[in-house]
Amino acid sequence: MKFKKFNPLISIIMNCHNGENYLKQSLKSVKSQSYKNWELIFYDNSSTDNSKLILKNTKDRRIKYYFSKKFLSLYDARNKAIKKSKGKYLAFLDVDDVWTKDKLKKQILFIKKDNNYKMIYSNYKVFKERNKSKITKYNKNLPVGSITQDLLKEYFINISTVLIEKKIFDKKKFNRFYSIIGDFAFSISVSKSINIGCVQKPLTIYRLHSNNFSSKNLNLYLKEMIYWYRKDGIKLKKEGYDLVNINFLIFKLFIKNILLSIKKFIN
Repeated sequence: MKFKKFNPLISIIMNCHNGENYLKQSLKSVKSQSYKNWELIFYDNSSTDNSKLILKNTKDRRIKYYFSKKFLSLYDARNKAIKKSKGKYLAFLDVDDVWTKDKLKKQILFIKKDNNYKMIYSNYKVFKERNKSKITKYNKNLPVGSITQDLLKEYFINISTVLIEKKIFDKKKFNRFYSIIGDFAFSISVSKSINIGCVQKPLTIYRLHSNNFSSKNLNLYLKEMIYWYRKDGIKLKKEGYDLVNINFLIFKLFIKNILLSIKKFIN
């Protein structure tokens, strides 16, 4: 397979709700991609800020704008954005994250070398907004292949690093009732039936800031993890998977919520 003949359209899914603070940087990282055959599906989830204006000022015919008059859960909006896409592959980029310029190219090259992988992720860097520091998230080789148990031990896939065949969504969707753990639940489910590859170098910069949704909504995070455990976790356990670390995560979230409640009561 010659690379010049392997030039599939990639649909980049960007869901946005009032993302004006970081949107320009995210869009710039998309337009700067060395791989050029992409479309951006920008799904505006009832934003009331300047997100639409910022997007409209980003001139590029590959960018397609959609607006939802009704505010939707993140994963409901993500599913609807996917329906608008035309690419063979899907990539995801949160409005507060950015890509390195060769992100898509390196993942397409990975698939060119071995097309047995239907989903590719990568390492990533974390930018801590509080002290302006940037560190590589994982200083170890991340697993490839059948990685369900690895993900249950430690969830290391950031959605903004993912490239995945669109046809996988013919059978599986994001659970629209989740607000926080939809990526986790989807990746665990998909990992049971496909091989997953990894570019070990960081291809994405994840921005850690005070408005990260999961950090601000620990109680919801806990509720969703308990629901997932009862709905899917118990089935996995019966199939022989080890969920010790998942149980420990739920326990930690429980303790954090108690401590947060005490802190609010004292104040």
